[in-house]
Amino acid sequence: MVLVLLASCVNGNREYDEAEHSAFGAFVHALDTTEQGKYLTHLLDADSSKREADKAVQAYYKAAVAQLKTQRTFEPLWYARAGVTSQADSLLSLLQRELPGNGLDPKTFFLSEIESDLDIVHKLSFDSVGQSINEVLPRLEYHLTKAYVKYTAGQRYGFIRPDKIFNHLDYKTDGTGYARLFDYEVKAPDYEEPFQKLKSPDRMAYLQGSVPTNSLYKTLRTQLEQTADSARRETLIVNLERCRWQMFRPEGRTHQVVVNIPSQQLWAICPDSVMPMKICCGAVPTKTPLLSSEISYMQVNPEWIIPPSIVKGEVSVHGGDSAYFAKHRYYIIDRQKGDTLDPKNVSASQLQAGGLRVGQRGGAGNSLGRIVFRFANNFGVYLHDTNNRKAFNREKRTLSHGCVRVQKPFELACFLLQGADEWTLDKIRIAMDMRPETDRGREYLTEHADDPRPFKIITYRDVTPRVPVYIIYYTAYPYPETGEVCFWPDLYGYDQVIRKNL
Repeated sequence: MVLVLLASCVNGNREYDEAEHSAFGAFVHALDTTEQGKYLTHLLDADSSKREADKAVQAYYKAAVAQLKTQRTFEPLWYARAGVTSQADSLLSLLQRELPGNGLDPKTFFLSEIESDLDIVHKLSFDSVGQSINEVLPRLEYHLTKAYVKYTAGQRYGFIRPDKIFNHLDYKTDGTGYARLFDYEVKAPDYEEPFQKLKSPDRMAYLQGSVPTNSLYKTLRTQLEQTADSARRETLIVNLERCRWQMFRPEGRTHQVVVNIPSQQLWAICPDSVMPMKICCGAVPTKTPLLSSEISYMQVNPEWIIPPSIVKGEVSVHGGDSAYFAKHRYYIIDRQKGDTLDPKNVSASQLQAGGLRVGQRGGAGNSLGRIVFRFANNFGVYLHDTNNRKAFNREKRTLSHGCVRVQKPFELACFLLQGADEWTLDKIRIAMDMRPETDRGREYLTEHADDPRPFKIITYRDVTPRVPVYIIYYTAYPYPETGEVCFWPDLYGYDQVIRKNL
């Protein structure tokens, strides 16, 4: 729609009066592209928002103003000389209906300004309110476009960028930068798309199709509509935003392992059942990162290669204390030479220097317990058993260095192996010092009664096919067993972060 000044013309024997055919009536003769450009410039100068959606709109109208100065034309998206498109009212109506249902602030979408300006246009009350048509229309145009772009991009991609926010939250104690806490690949908003749609006939269909369709979003949205408690509503609003990031879609009942940090629970989900169990996760200073991967193998009676940060922060103070190393079954290896060193000859400063590797032998008492479940990730974290079973009795179980301890490790192994024969399962039981359930297993124990523990009957097993694992953070989430939405504490303070940015 190119807006230019048109002169009156003669139609047959009768002079054509544009005012008769325009919704603006006589005010159509006052339309002035130069004045509209000046007011758009005023709006742009006053707009200090740094949000990506707002910056995209600013860039679009800066280009429009530049075109106006050079070509004397302006192409509004929401009005022409014939009047304001009815889609402006449709957008306002949709936002008035949808924003409360999503817990979004109408002020952010300029609803009162749009409603007021549309009222002026429909009543042709420019004179009575003391505002020129060349002020009202550009302002209405600007706010409608901001509302459209912000809503469609936000609903499709999220109103905040979780990777940018959460990965600039915790600065590492060693001074090497920020800890990466969010490792999902989320799509960045494509702001060219909504502008393309704004210029096409299907822009309202695109608007209406922006609402997320995944089942988790629908469940939480329904819960929000049924909830009056203000605190719970705030929690639901934050978790609706998590749904928009499209990082996790629990659709269907495929084999998958879901770890939800706030609930401190793991769910092993398959098509016909759900197995829940408690977990222990990272303490606040050493948060468990949010990620997705695939469990590819498991190790029975694993050795624990102690991370350098733990060696420096907790183990090094015991340098030279051979009794401490013997009690915990720790060993020390020179990384460069590969030699095993006598702990009594290794000082705290040597352990601090980083040239030594400290490990813990597998078996009873190992910090990883009797079995560990491995999956590729950027943090060296995994799911594992523990030698501290009492920890699962705690209400708050944020106590690890980032890995996830599972309450039912053998049951999780059975789930991952998906129909393994009983002898395979018995080999795992025997290696974990559990009672075998087959005759063959009992015979094995009799024949190897004098063998040293732990039994080496099995040490490694591939998980085939690999099983997806998701570590998520939802403070409102439906129990997979029942579908009932439950609420949990914000253990890492992430809800506050989202609320502040949302």
